[in-house]
Amino acid sequence: MTLTDLLQSQLIDLFRIGLLTALLYTAIQNRAATGMAIPLAAGVVFVAVILPGTMGLGAAAALPLWQVIAVGLVANVVILAVIMAIWRIVQRLRS
Repeated sequence: MTLTDLLQSQLIDLFRIGLLTALLYTAIQNRAATGMAIPLAAGVVFVAVILPGTMGLGAAAALPLWQVIAVGLVANVVILAVIMAIWRIVQRLRS
């Protein structure tokens, strides 16, 4: 499996998308107390590390774990950016 294939599979992983959506929802609810940047950054790293560590590498087993985590970080940032953009659009349409 190439890094591009791995990135594509991570970008469409529904479990990853769900975790990052829940992360954003939690960060929004707690932003007065904790802010947004640090919890989101910590969550992105957590999801990138915990998923390949607990679910196994599957077809990515030929790649080193650090590469799978690095690609996971990129995928998480892209997914979170899309989710945040959707959230901003919804906020603007509400007001």
